[in-house]
Amino acid sequence: MRHGNAGRAFGRTSSHRKATMQSIAVALFKNELIRTTVPKAKELRKLVEPMITRAKVDGVANRRLIFARLRDRDAVQKLFNDIGPRFNGRPGGYTRIMRCGFRPGDNAPMAYIELVDRKVGGEAVGAVAAAE
Repeated sequence: MRHGNAGRAFGRTSSHRKATMQSIAVALFKNELIRTTVPKAKELRKLVEPMITRAKVDGVANRRLIFARLRDRDAVQKLFNDIGPRFNGRPGGYTRIMRCGFRPGDNAPMAYIELVDRKVGGEAVGAVAAAE
């Protein structure tokens, strides 16, 4: 029985899984759009959304809690200075997962995961749709 076995193992040790999620979370915060497998995108969403919620309120304690998970100063800086304030009026749902076909080597389902209001060419993606 699967009692108490939440989350995906990805066939990795816990330290390897933690390092993988940490590195793709940093990549998401730095680039705001990444391509990964669908299961990794769904696990990443569970990790990243509470971080963005915490980044809305800037403070030493919040910065230290997020730095303990990310271990990347630039990502933490961008999260608190750019991403957190951008989502201040949004109560949740900061990421979007869009399926994009299958990987050629092993036919794994692939997806783009992006921040909902990411900027493309100096303008927010959501703002373009609202203007029309």
